[in-house]
Amino acid sequence: MTEHEHVRVAVIGSGFGGLGAAVRLRREGITDFVVLERADEVGGTWRDNSYPGCACDVPSHLYSFSFAPNPEWPRTFSGQQHIRAYLEHVTDLFGLRPHLRLGSEAELMTWDAGNLRWVIETARGTLTADVVVSATGPLSDPKIPDIPGLGSFPGKVFHSARWDHDYDLRGKRVAMVGTGASAIQIVPAVQPQVGRLTLFQRTPPWVMPRLDRPITGAERLLHRTVPFTTQLRRGVLWGIRELQVQAFTKHPEELGLVERLARRNMARAVKDPALRAKLTPDYRIGCKRILLSNTYYPALARPNVDVVASGLAEVRGSTLVAADGTETEADAIIFGTGFHVTDMPIAERVVGADGVTLAESWKGGMQALRGAAAAGFPNWMTIIGPNTGLGNSSMILMIESQLNYMADYLRQLDVLGGRTALDARPAAVDAWNDKVQERMKRTVWNTGGCTSWYLDPSGRNTTIWPGTTTEFRRATRRVDLAEYEVLRKPAGERRPAGERRPDGKQRPASAQKARTATEKSESAA
Repeated sequence: MTEHEHVRVAVIGSGFGGLGAAVRLRREGITDFVVLERADEVGGTWRDNSYPGCACDVPSHLYSFSFAPNPEWPRTFSGQQHIRAYLEHVTDLFGLRPHLRLGSEAELMTWDAGNLRWVIETARGTLTADVVVSATGPLSDPKIPDIPGLGSFPGKVFHSARWDHDYDLRGKRVAMVGTGASAIQIVPAVQPQVGRLTLFQRTPPWVMPRLDRPITGAERLLHRTVPFTTQLRRGVLWGIRELQVQAFTKHPEELGLVERLARRNMARAVKDPALRAKLTPDYRIGCKRILLSNTYYPALARPNVDVVASGLAEVRGSTLVAADGTETEADAIIFGTGFHVTDMPIAERVVGADGVTLAESWKGGMQALRGAAAAGFPNWMTIIGPNTGLGNSSMILMIESQLNYMADYLRQLDVLGGRTALDARPAAVDAWNDKVQERMKRTVWNTGGCTSWYLDPSGRNTTIWPGTTTEFRRATRRVDLAEYEVLRKPAGERRPAGERRPDGKQRPASAQKARTATEKSESAA
């Protein structure tokens, strides 16, 4: 992007959300778009998370696009390498590579009110777009807590999403900080090779058995030759999870049976009563995401593993000090401490119609109309936005619902015609958010007695959707123009030539786009 470029749609990110948006744009007949990706390859969180044992906790046939079924999944719960390969396959299958702009991190996105478009500054230059679809996802920027003395630690430090494959853990004294979904996969994967493993556990998770197995050759052959069977398998997996939603959202007391099963899972692997006491949560199951593993508890019971039932509070040289005063010597610290979810860094880079950033607009808590549109940010949409997360099913279902909304959003702009933008009305955003938060009050995520990454600093759940995926799909099927203010560019303004299309050709006079005020001032200078 050494020259100025204008596109109809700029998609930010190339994970499931970004690639899904790109596929949907092409299926809608829209080819005037780019996908901006900061890395050199596609894949999003499944590219970044390559730690030992990395795998999905959603069944493979449900954790894939409905429009791109994969009959070749090797396991019922597939590993990171297979999911990443699937995303590469989707990229090639739908011809997305010409639209990719790799190594092009979106550093600043500013709304140009005079021309009703976005000015996007990237690591490789500036371009403009009529519409921005932000698909950076909530699991893209690792979060490492501010630990006093961490900077002076003489050993190796890295986050699970930035795994250092060049560092040899064999025989080392390793500290694992955190007990989330990544940590319970890392611990059993590295335990056999390290000299000593110390797990700093601030809050124990509920862990259920992982019903994982290889998918047989006969099953894969059936799925290849009779595609309906793949759809049927996906439908069954989806239906089971839809039936579970009521226990999470309306009747958390029904989760008691699941809790008993989780206790039995622990008791089978952990015989030491003292260790079991450390590992037993004191909150309702489901309040935090229920984790799946057959190897986590057995690994913690091994003689070279210590569980410190307290968070890491301070680092003194190579000595790690827990909040309860426990001291541990370590050669390496691995943080499995999650991501910036309720304070997504991308929000700092989006400047809306009033000159304020999205982060400033969301200072009191994230909220977006139908999880997609924020007031004051015209023609800007987010995939996996506020209150679109799930606690028990596949996020691909939610992504596809938001892609439906995106497609209708673009159709509405076409119907309105001319240089047009849609800006979510504050009253509509508030009404949607109030309804979501009212429903949230009864859910296990709000009443279960835990502090989770679903909650923002004020204690509001701005992450999870308090209903079924069917309800969300219904709510995002169509854009209601009454929820938006329609912005139009005054008629009769000339549009200067000189902009090029993504294919490198000059635009015809009838399709020339106006330059931004910034470009005009630069050319005048």
